[in-house]
Parts: sequence; structure tokens; C-alpha cells
Amino acid sequence: MKRQFRDLSRSSFVQRSLGVLAAEYLRLVWLTNRFSYDPLDIYEQVEPMMPAILVFWHGQHFLTPFIKKKDRYRAKVLISRHRDGEFNAIAAERLGVGTIRGSGDHSGGFHRKGGVGAFKEMVRALEEGWNVATTADVPKRARVAGMGAIMLARETGRPILPFAMVTSRFVRLKNWDSTTINLPFGRGVVVGIEPVHVPPDADAQTMETLRLKVETLLNEATRRAYAAVGRPEAALG
Repeated sequence: MKRQFRDLSRSSFVQRSLGVLAAEYLRLVWLTNRFSYDPLDIYEQVEPMMPAILVFWHGQHFLTPFIKKKDRYRAKVLISRHRDGEFNAIAAERLGVGTIRGSGDHSGGFHRKGGVGAFKEMVRALEEGWNVATTADVPKRARVAGMGAIMLARETGRPILPFAMVTSRFVRLKNWDSTTINLPFGRGVVVGIEPVHVPPDADAQTMETLRLKVETLLNEATRRAYAAVGRPEAALG
């Protein structure tokens, strides 16, 4: 019975159905939360820097497709090839965001899980004018920024834009990344602080310094975001 359930959950019909349901639920959440932005002119600041590398903490990713407010903001998101990533990819594409499949493996081991191909595809997407979004965490190590975005920025010359996107009403799962399931009928906020630029000749020490800066900015954005929606106790990290 357990094997039959597993096989059913992996079927293309079930995955697609879950993806469509997830997308429409997230659309409901987006439409029924009153969102604000910090800073208020965040899009005016970001537009001249596009295409950019947008990073956020794992587990806070469900609403990120909605930062794409205009059709001309072309965006792709890195999503795992794992079976759990399939319906996430379907949901993202239904919400107007392209997908890149593979593991970012932010510890630097891009050779695993299609990481090399995914990295090359992210480079190509940025060169073609797409914004690229990806989680910043090292897999299974929540709130520890990896080197993936730093390497991508060094390779392409594009800025890294750390941000947090939260809602006042949510359910938080007790898993490795404290996955946050956003709920309808509350308040929401998008917080971005400052871009991170990686020189093309950055050495190991410079890259580590910038990795820590991304980590610090993400934690600060998360803290400010939950404070803005009246839930300061919910900030992690």
C-alpha cells in the first residue's frame, strides 16, 4: 500500500494537479493580503539593476513568484529535480515564472544533481536578460548562506538582491527549513535592503566576506519583514 501511494504521488497527473492547486491557492493568498514594500520605491531602485540574482531563505519561497509585478520583468527560478520539486515547478510556471531544474548545491558541489547544467543555464538566462531567483541556504542547513549566488554573481557580473517576503498569517512546519505556508486575509510585506556586487576577480577571502554579507542582509530583511507585519517573534536566524 505504501509503495502504491508513493507511485501514485509521483504520477504526472497528480503532480500537475498539485501544482495547479498550489498556484491557485497562492494566488488567493496574494490577492487577499495587503502588501507593502520596504523601501517604498523598491521597484524603482531595482529596475536599473535588472537582470539580477534574487535570493531568499529556503522555506519562505512560496509567494516569491509575485514579486514579478510586470510582464516585462522576465524571471526564472531554480527548482530541485527531486520529485517534490515537480509540483513546485508546475506552480511557478502557472504563475508566470520560468524554471531552471537542478540543484544549486550552494556548498560548491555543483557536480551533483544536475548542478553543473543548472549553473550554466542560470548564467545563460542572466546573459539573455532574465532575472534569476534562487534560495540562498546550503541544503539542509537553514539560514546559512551558501556560495552558489556568489559564484553566479562573479561569473556574470550581475548584482545579488537579497529580500524577504512574509505575511502576518501563516503556518510554520517543523522541518529543516521551517517552511512557512502563507495564509489568506492578512498583511504582507516585501523587504529588500541593498544589492551585493561580486568583483569578477574576487578571491576566496572576498567571496567568503560577501557570502556572510548576503547571510546578514537576509536575516535583517527577515527581521524587518516580520516586524512590519506585527509578528516580530516569528523571525528566524
